[in-house]
Amino acid sequence: QVQLVESGGGLVQPGGSLRLSCAASGFTFSSSWMHLIRQAPGKGLEFVSCINPDGMNTYYAGYVKGRFTISRDNTKNTLYLQMNALQAEDTALYYCARYGGPWGKGTQVTDSS
Repeated sequence: QVQLVESGGGLVQPGGSLRLSCAASGFTFSSSWMHLIRQAPGKGLEFVSCINPDGMNTYYAGYVKGRFTISRDNTKNTLYLQMNALQAEDTALYYCARYGGPWGKGTQVTDSS
């Protein structure tokens, strides 16, 4: 069964940090481009970041560049998003997705202010 399960979300104060994880199963994770997408309350989906299969190439949306870092551990079939200097605007449901599908169910990140 192809599956992605996100974890690590929560309440965070402005300026704080969180690390999201996405555990993959049922497909060849080490050969897959992986993406992180978010959806803020009342807004549409927006791209956050992506990473190539070997982890050597990463891409970021301008609004997170310099604050967020995407990485992966292909030995653990896990994708990570380190989020620093969090802002109220980062409040959203964060999804990981394999290019071409599937998507996980998301993990919520909420500004606590």
